[in-house]
Amino acid sequence: MNESSDFRSKKLALDHGGGDMPVQGFGTLIPDAATTIRATQDALEAGYRHIDCAERYRNEHEVGEALRIGLAAQRIAREDVFVTTKMWNNNHRPERVEPAFEASRSRLALDYLDLYLIHTPFAFKPGDDQDPRDESGNVIYDEGVTLLDTWRAMEDLVDHGRCRAIGLSDILLNELQFLYESARIKPAVVQVEAHPYLPETELLEFCKEKGMVFLAYAPLGHGIRPGPLEDPVISRISARTGKTPAQVLLAWAVQRGGALLTTPKSAARARENFDISSLPEDAFDEINRIEVRQRFNQVVNTGSGGFLTQR
Repeated sequence: MNESSDFRSKKLALDHGGGDMPVQGFGTLIPDAATTIRATQDALEAGYRHIDCAERYRNEHEVGEALRIGLAAQRIAREDVFVTTKMWNNNHRPERVEPAFEASRSRLALDYLDLYLIHTPFAFKPGDDQDPRDESGNVIYDEGVTLLDTWRAMEDLVDHGRCRAIGLSDILLNELQFLYESARIKPAVVQVEAHPYLPETELLEFCKEKGMVFLAYAPLGHGIRPGPLEDPVISRISARTGKTPAQVLLAWAVQRGGALLTTPKSAARARENFDISSLPEDAFDEINRIEVRQRFNQVVNTGSGGFLTQR
């Protein structure tokens, strides 16, 4: 268990890449352009120094604008902000990886990216359509490329200095194990849904063992109710410690040895989510004993992706 009591400035070293990742990240899965710009600036002001983006979110340009304004206004150096983005499923063909990366970097208006992720291990039909479907409405997958093919193109990005580290998102343990063993450059970060209802303990322990950062998205259960925010165990710990339910859940996520992403859309919520510190050991253990199991994002089963409500 982490001995430090304050998680606001905590970072995790990337054993398979350059730099350190702040344990608290701001996720930019926000459909509205104006909200994206305002919320990203609010997150920077609250103290967030990891900004997580994606080609899929269709708002990298707005995030880049918010970074330009926010860094200048608060006199934050670019090297003090860790920026991640993700390649979507229609770009898994090796020859499409670098162009997809450069398009994202250009939209973000940054000279370099700290981390580039494969958004999901599913390859869709290559092309400009993010959601290629047949006449029956079924996703058209690309059977002509393997995840390892895509990963080797990701490794080339690191070799050529395009980004400092690479990783994966929405991948299951058995897929990750195979890729890890086959990879020349090991994944630096693995981003998956994780919260007390979906602790992904085996995956977390594998990441720790192999020097990969375990990055939890939806640590509050995507804000879906009923969910972890209303869990009676979380409510009791909240009352006992004087922390909000969100702060309890987020502290647990960091205290178990991982990093996290949240998407607060107001300045007040950003300040609340960022202000977390360690839980008493008995409270931490109590959360570990929660037996409810529920996945809120089915992307790992379907290969689809969409916008879910996030807190």
